[in-house]
Amino acid sequence: MRTAYVAVYGTLADWEIGHLLVELRTGRFTGEPWQVVTVGESTEPVVTMGGMRIVPDVAIGDVEPENGDLLVLAGSAEWDAGGGDAWVKLADQFLQAKVPVAAICGATAGLARGGLLDERKHTSAAREYLQATGYRGTANYLDERAVVDGDLITAGPDAPVQFARAVMQRFGLADERKLDAYEGVFHRGDPAAYPILVG
Repeated sequence: MRTAYVAVYGTLADWEIGHLLVELRTGRFTGEPWQVVTVGESTEPVVTMGGMRIVPDVAIGDVEPENGDLLVLAGSAEWDAGGGDAWVKLADQFLQAKVPVAAICGATAGLARGGLLDERKHTSAAREYLQATGYRGTANYLDERAVVDGDLITAGPDAPVQFARAVMQRFGLADERKLDAYEGVFHRGDPAAYPILVG
């Protein structure tokens, strides 16, 4: 069973990674359930932006990239306050080990500050949002809902469904027809897409 490490920290933006985590954990449309492991800076509880209290399964110091298949980083107020250095360091370790990292919203700003987007195609909330970090990757910014560049998956805060789709695509968990149906059901509300998704 593959493992997704999910970083959890105060004011984590629950909704941004909800679609992705459900699809990975259940495998309901892919036929391949994953183990989802929450990671905190310690094992002390954190409270998400939506008020959910999460007790991390493991602490960041116990995570080795080679023991997982994916690192997931959600947005949070901490990123915009200039925090998240420990997570940027972990993301760098994952990318260097050629283990994918999926970052959405504020997490992309953290990766930008850490130099991890300078040489990789990426997206975020807006080009200007990342430019404010002073990063050098503007030429690699794509104005798309989600972007996959090798082992890096990025998305903006308005694209949780496309974020999930991009991760599933990166891992080959479903073909393009089913991925399009997934977006059809959960983003466009297209009833004609449902039979394709569950078929």
